[in-house]
Amino acid sequence: MALPAEKVVELKQIIHNQMNQANIHDQIKDIISQSLNRQDPGPSDDNFDITEGQILSDLKRRGVVEDILSKLQVSSPMYSDHYKPATHEPSADEYVRSKVTSKAAVNPTRRYIYFHVLAGKAFLEHVNATGGAGCSMFKLHLHFRGQRFSSNPVPVACEPDLNEAFLLELHSPDAGESSAMMNIENMLSICDPVHLVLTKHDNDGTSSLISSHSFEWREILTEKCGQVRKTIEMMGVGAECKVPAGIIDVNVEFVPPVKTILLPDILDAQLQLERQRAAERDRLFVVYAKQWWKEYLEIRSEHETRPVKIFSQDETGVNRLVCSYVSPLQAGRLITSPKMAARFVSAIPCESNSFGGAGTNASNWQTTHAFLCAKKGSSEDHSNLLCSLLLGFGLEAYVCSGKKSNKALCTWVMTIHCDGKVYFWDSTTGQRYTHQRVDPNDPPATKQPTNKHPFKSIGCVYNNEHFYANIQPLNIVDTTKFNLRNTALWKSMPTDAIASVSGNLYPSICSPLPNLKPPSLDPALMSNTLEVSLKAQVLMHRKHLDLSTEWDDHLSYILTSSLGSYEIEQQTGILNAGNDDFQDAVRRSVPEGHTFKGFPVQFLHRDPSRIISSCLKNTICSEIIECRGDRVRLAVRVLVSLFPDDVSATWVMFACTYKSVL
Repeated sequence: MALPAEKVVELKQIIHNQMNQANIHDQIKDIISQSLNRQDPGPSDDNFDITEGQILSDLKRRGVVEDILSKLQVSSPMYSDHYKPATHEPSADEYVRSKVTSKAAVNPTRRYIYFHVLAGKAFLEHVNATGGAGCSMFKLHLHFRGQRFSSNPVPVACEPDLNEAFLLELHSPDAGESSAMMNIENMLSICDPVHLVLTKHDNDGTSSLISSHSFEWREILTEKCGQVRKTIEMMGVGAECKVPAGIIDVNVEFVPPVKTILLPDILDAQLQLERQRAAERDRLFVVYAKQWWKEYLEIRSEHETRPVKIFSQDETGVNRLVCSYVSPLQAGRLITSPKMAARFVSAIPCESNSFGGAGTNASNWQTTHAFLCAKKGSSEDHSNLLCSLLLGFGLEAYVCSGKKSNKALCTWVMTIHCDGKVYFWDSTTGQRYTHQRVDPNDPPATKQPTNKHPFKSIGCVYNNEHFYANIQPLNIVDTTKFNLRNTALWKSMPTDAIASVSGNLYPSICSPLPNLKPPSLDPALMSNTLEVSLKAQVLMHRKHLDLSTEWDDHLSYILTSSLGSYEIEQQTGILNAGNDDFQDAVRRSVPEGHTFKGFPVQFLHRDPSRIISSCLKNTICSEIIECRGDRVRLAVRVLVSLFPDDVSATWVMFACTYKSVL
């Protein structure tokens, strides 16, 4: 495959620089001059010429070609493996390393961290786990400076077979494509850790977060051999954040190797300085936050009961400012509109983060990487991710903290447009509502607008730069004014105070949000596989009821347009897209004198047993599946919509036709 034009120019420049440094140009000139002198043509020799082959032969004989190749060769495992003697038997780690580097798109002008996971040990909670078909799986996820990787799933066990390697690029995107390879001083200043997340995936499609750990990789800078072997203690999450979940052995090194090393004292001093600065920033902000909260309570006594949340614990038990959970996130071409972003977030199952099990504290939020890996989370996790995506689209977006009509705590996302219009986004359903303010001072006879959103009261709003607490006499959403800059209506925190602990003022405090990954599954194949399984489940269920089953494949295909219109409505907000075509097709397909019944339903999983169980609990759907009558024909259609990170929404429609009997 041909290289892009800009890469060819860059490669030529690298070769030119290397030849200048090695004085190759002068050597070539000397050899050509000697060749000319050796030939010594006469004045009448018009055909005298030195061919390119003759010059190349002289260059090879004098060792210049070999010298050029040695100068241009990058000293790293990915290149040296190709030049090992045939008698060399590679070690297990060298074999995995060469396999990884041969598959990766490696840039010879960049430096990488070669992160090799060797094994998993001491996952004692799973000591009785048995492998085999249908067993639960472990999956390890890595995030480093916007780069994301996932291991292949391995069976859950006390000592899981976690053996995989990853190449993490150290190049800074801000440095430009033509920047030099990162040196040891620049690497010392990078305080972004390698974030490891371990998840468990059950056979029914459910997943759970097992551990979240930030790995400090800069210890390699002090190793003479250029690599370090570490045992990482993977702690639990939530209420079990101080209880080890298991151990992972890793081997970490630089590719290509660093020629110089740091003294351990220098690294220790750098790490200690970073910890001291972070601790001092946190201390100063906590002091300020306490004073801010005191002033907020003094404004009105009832403020103590309003849902204002300044800090929240993440999955590892660390208290973080709520603003640090939000940051502008651009999804490239994977998500094309704010409405599609809301659809993507709503397709992630919403569950309370009771990591420690029943009866434990469910108030923990998840970092964005952990949320994407676990593929489930609370309404707060959904709102933080949706707000980040809407900020990435250039909207003025905030996460709102308040209560629903049933007085349950909840969060949602608000966007404020330039014309003053306010919109509410339910991050768990993907619905967008237009907020129409009700003026409580209007006369009773005045007709007031009706809001359809489920949100009752609001305590505060925040994003990555701002935090505002509602200080209006009434905190009812319908009467609230969203002029956030009005200090008589909202009490704000200074943006520089927020930036000092959320990473906006000091980018090294928080790692950049992880990029979304393109889907890796085949939606057509998944739809067909699930449809076949559902047919088998229905066939078995009707057989137990002593009912015969006859499928109408043509009607099943017609149902596709109905499911497609439902998905279009979710992604774009366009109602009844193509519904007229579907109704006309049904009228043409159903014989005269027959009755048609259909029931569409959406699921956020692809487990056929759970789908059938849920459908049979619905009166209308159970009547279709268990339909009795004359000339009964059944139809079922499945449409799986895929989103980034293999998040999926499954549409299922059961239908039947039967002859009407008077």
